[in-house]
Amino acid sequence: MGEKPEYAIKLAPLSEQDGGGFLATVPDLPGCMSDGETEAEAIENAQDAIQCWLEAAREHKKVIP
Repeated sequence: MGEKPEYAIKLAPLSEQDGGGFLATVPDLPGCMSDGETEAEAIENAQDAIQCWLEAAREHKKVIP
């Protein structure tokens, strides 16, 4: 297999009303997002979300950016 694609992860702080921590979104993969208490945790969780998004796209034979 080829190289694993890399996707940009956008981080944004969450308000205390939203539970605090950070929201991580992946702009190139619609609906792909996660969160975490710290920036590092949000990024790690987003990387897991990317893998899940890609697996689901493959299962449903969707185009992968």
